[in-house]
Amino acid sequence: MSQILVNDLTFGYDGSSDNVFENISFSIDTDWKLGFIGRNGKSKTTFLSLLMGKYSYSGTITASVGFSFFPCSVSYEQAQRTASEFLPEVSPCCEEWRMICELAQLGKTAEILYRPFNTLSHGERTKILLALLFSCGEQFRLIDEPTNHLDESSREKVKEYLTGKSGFILVSHDRDLLDACTDHVLVLNRKSIDVQNGNFSVWWENKQRRDSFAEAENEKHRKEIKKLRQAARQTAEWADKNERTKIGFDPVKENDRCISTRSYIGAKTKKMQSRVKQMEKRIDRNIAQQEGLLSDIERVAELKLSPLVHHKKPSSTSVTLR
Repeated sequence: MSQILVNDLTFGYDGSSDNVFENISFSIDTDWKLGFIGRNGKSKTTFLSLLMGKYSYSGTITASVGFSFFPCSVSYEQAQRTASEFLPEVSPCCEEWRMICELAQLGKTAEILYRPFNTLSHGERTKILLALLFSCGEQFRLIDEPTNHLDESSREKVKEYLTGKSGFILVSHDRDLLDACTDHVLVLNRKSIDVQNGNFSVWWENKQRRDSFAEAENEKHRKEIKKLRQAARQTAEWADKNERTKIGFDPVKENDRCISTRSYIGAKTKKMQSRVKQMEKRIDRNIAQQEGLLSDIERVAELKLSPLVHHKKPSSTSVTLR
């Protein structure tokens, strides 16, 4: 058993102000059946491309095995020919007898290898490319949406096939497929990447519990911060009011005061203002703690629809036809 080690991975597209990944580190075993989880647009395909060496990055990715990708690229010219003819061009290590064995596990005969590729159905093309993926010996497979454009029976056959395989990362929106075929998950969070034991449902249940706990803690922080802000505001108001009494007084109405009272009031005000600053610092610490708890919680933005008002209002004038 060998490992793939990712250390301090940082990557951003040219011209972008934000990095897609920043100082990411984790390790995975090459015999795992790994589900890759993250919301749409979270750069799952970008990460697979980084493993394939398509982009430059900072940090290190260390692996003792090579990577192979599904679906591999088939050119227009190649698609005019049979798979038997062009597959050695796509993958030189491919042997036809291995392809035939893999196709049998996918419920297909060797016959589809000898028909023009562009005449095959989506399901037949998918099965040929999956068979190719697992026909090349020691590789770590990167599988991107293998059940796209497949009917129900083909999806079931692909699920059954992948359940019997290992040593891959699977990207899919099909929860049933992820549950059946994976024993670990690689999760792209908002601020981090996690590797966890279990399939999609195990991860989702754990995530719901963690998010609920974080939200409950966050609510406590909100209430405490509200009290602190109110106390800071009152103390600041008292300090300002006290400061204003330092200069100017009526000697008849306030005969107990003298000029020396001014320094006493100033010292008292300074002490109150110091309390306000300490409260503000405590509020800032609580806010930072709150943001840390919720850094990886995904929220769905509200969708608000408002009808557009046409610049011309319908005329209320009625026309009588005679």
